Amino acid sequence: MRLNPPMSMMDFFRKSEGTWFTERSVHHFDNAADESGQSNLIVKVIEKNDEKVQQVCQIEQIDPARATGGASFYWRPNLDDKEPNPDYAAILIDVPDDESGLSGKLIRDRGYVESIPVVSRYWFGKDGILTINTDYENNQGQERCWFITDDFRVRVSTVRMMNGVNLMTYCSERRCVLEQELEQMIQNNLARI
Repeated sequence: MRLNPPMSMMDFFRKSEGTWFTERSVHHFDNAADESGQSNLIVKVIEKNDEKVQQVCQIEQIDPARATGGASFYWRPNLDDKEPNPDYAAILIDVPDDESGLSGKLIRDRGYVESIPVVSRYWFGKDGILTINTDYENNQGQERCWFITDDFRVRVSTVRMMNGVNLMTYCSERRCVLEQELEQMIQNNLARI
């Protein structure tokens, strides 16, 4: 089956909606503690008319009419079934450069590297790889993400300090099957017996 990669940020958000099991490998170049591990990433699409779009755009004084929508991202420990901690969450709003949606700005209420509001630049390559560059106050981050299948994707990122690359991260992410979907699969298999 041929994969049609998303080529706009809202398509990317829609394709990413759901819960993902993330296996993360982190390589620090300054002998910091190992942050490798497993977690769940929960992605929810935010439509253009949602009040969160206006709230996040106001932080960076960007006209919300230019936004096409966004997504909320929540991280929580793997196998944790509690509500996600808002301290491990971010809202990203898409402001494309033009009608093609191939490039633009991501307005974040909280950055990944530094927990401050930040504006990132993004673009999609012809191969469907999404690249996001973010300049923070003291760091620069770059993240690249692409889908291998509809239910498996890869993310790699680097954080650059003033004295060079500080860390690199590799994440493989598999979409989690919802309980009702799993139950339907079981019933379909039982019906074949």
